[in-house]
This record gives sequence, structure tokens and C-alpha cells, in this order.
Amino acid sequence: MAEIFDNNLQIDELDKKILSLIMTNARVPFLQVAHECNVSGAAIHQRVQRLKNMGVIKGSEFVINPNKIGYMTCAYIGIYLKDARFFDEVVAQMKEIPQIVECHYTTGKYAIFIKIYAKSNEHMKYILHDRLQAIDGISSTETLISLEESFKRQITIED
Repeated sequence: MAEIFDNNLQIDELDKKILSLIMTNARVPFLQVAHECNVSGAAIHQRVQRLKNMGVIKGSEFVINPNKIGYMTCAYIGIYLKDARFFDEVVAQMKEIPQIVECHYTTGKYAIFIKIYAKSNEHMKYILHDRLQAIDGISSTETLISLEESFKRQITIED
């Protein structure tokens, strides 16, 4: 289930500065963050741990460039379901397709919207025809091929 925005989160200016610094570089040493924030390293460690416990920070990760490991095609696929009751079952089966990297329950035209990577157009056809469209509960799909990712960013920390 999706998290609901909590107006009671206590995030002050120091938290915002810490978040801004670690969003830019998740590997920045806490002592460097402490120096830039004019507080102790222990204070930064405690603040970051508190932000993790509050769910503000979800984790850190290395980001792999799909093109560099042979995934040359990126697509977004809108999925129509035969009936809304198939949602949970369809999502469970899509989790078994490793090339699907995002899945969203949406309003509007589609019930589900996914992001997928494939090695080639032939590979994309296999994933669509033999894997995705074979899932019981999916009535049809609409595929949009991404020609280029112009930019990608995280949400900004605003006042």
C-alpha cells in the first residue's frame, strides 16, 4: 500500500540541508556533511538515522546504466485489465519478469503503467508477446518506446 503524506513530519532546516547534500552524492562522508552544516559527525549520523526511521530516506543504491550492460530499448507500457479484480494477480506475475523495473497503479486510460528495458526490439517483442500479454487478466497493452531520457531527478527539498 502506498505511503500517505504525513504533515506531522518534523523536518527542520538542518534536515533539509543534510538531505540536499546526500541527494547530490549518497557516498559523501558524514564528516564532510557535518563540516558543511557546522555540526558534529555524530549529529549528522543521528539525523540521517532519524530521517531513515521516519521513512524520508528510503535507502541508497548504485545506479546501473542499462545501455552499458546491453539493454538498448526502454519502453513505457500502459496495461488494460480484463477486470479490476485481476490487479493483484497481474502485478504478482509481472514481478517475475526482471526487465520490468517500475510498476504503477494508475488512474485514467490504463489500470497499470510499467517501465521496461529490453536488449533489442526482438527481445522487446518476446517480453511483450510471450511474457506480458500471456498473463491472464491483461486484456491489452499499449507500448511507448523511449527514444532518449532527457533528464531524471529526485524531488527537490523545498521550504
